[in-house]
Amino acid sequence: MLATVRRLHRLAPAAFLSVLAACANSSADARAETAPATASIGPENAVTIQTAELWSGPSISGTLTPEREATARAQLSGSLLAVLVDQGVRVRAGQVLVRIDDRTVRDTWLSAKSAHTTAENSAQMVERELQRAERLSQSGAIADRDLEQARWNNTAAQSQLADARARLTLAQKQLDDAQVRAPFDGIVSARMVSTGDIVQPGGALLTIVDPSSMRLEASIPASDLTMVKLGAPVTFTVSGYPGRGFAGKVTRMNPTADVSTGQVRITVSIPNVRSDLVGGLFAQGRVGTARRQGLVAPVTAVDLRGIKPNVLRLKDGRVERVEVEIGIKDEETERVEILSGVVEGDTLLVGAAQGLTPGTLVKVMTASDRPVTRN
Repeated sequence: MLATVRRLHRLAPAAFLSVLAACANSSADARAETAPATASIGPENAVTIQTAELWSGPSISGTLTPEREATARAQLSGSLLAVLVDQGVRVRAGQVLVRIDDRTVRDTWLSAKSAHTTAENSAQMVERELQRAERLSQSGAIADRDLEQARWNNTAAQSQLADARARLTLAQKQLDDAQVRAPFDGIVSARMVSTGDIVQPGGALLTIVDPSSMRLEASIPASDLTMVKLGAPVTFTVSGYPGRGFAGKVTRMNPTADVSTGQVRITVSIPNVRSDLVGGLFAQGRVGTARRQGLVAPVTAVDLRGIKPNVLRLKDGRVERVEVEIGIKDEETERVEILSGVVEGDTLLVGAAQGLTPGTLVKVMTASDRPVTRN
């Protein structure tokens, strides 16, 4: 009997400790059940408010063309004696590009020049006779009828001289037209003829472009007319130049809109001093109607469905809904200006994380937090 009592005495502390352990586990489980859960989100669902530059304005697109372009055409018929330039050659204003056979017009010029010389000599002689008749008339040595005849002869001679001068000018122009010259400094972009070809007046010979300035013709909605002004800056990209931006300005606006599309045609001039750009390339960009430096956030971070715009901000690890005031919207980069409600460095939720309820504890996972999948 005494031995049994001693065994129970030894077992009592162990049983007591077991009871204490069970109670402790029950308390821990209760605390775990009552503690709020922490949601984990990926870094792609969180963005940081930053200060950046924003542009706003309508998008435009079109094909680049040289600001100045001219097609040299034949002004008289004949065979081509020489085509002195080829496609891609740079030319200077006044440089001879094409020579047309001028034998026929040269004969006409020589005849006109001879007739002009004869008329000029005759006019000088008749003018001297008129001066002599006027002196004799003052002394009463000749009759008034002879003076009038001298005056008529002078008028007729001056008319003949004017006619001969006009014929010589026309013949000189035809002779000059036999040499086709560059209208301005530029580059030959197209050659349509070769030496020996027979051309007619108006026939195209060469096309010359001035690559120092390009233009982009595009259309904007009529609703954007109040925002777009002459001189407005334009930024754009060009096919063939990935990752490189170009700039120009609006120089012309069509005074009428297209009745079928409601679009208004505008022209953008683009400096091209280094001749990087070439005609025919496709360009797309936008007209800068507003340009500001401020706090920016992705458009997807702002909820515009309510009475006032709001965002979900992560503050001290907890989600909270904050009303914000927005400014201009950058359509190209899909960002919006935040005027008030948040500060630089705040973290906003985007994507699937926007379904979290305000008050939820959130942890933003990093690459090291994610499990590594092993094959």
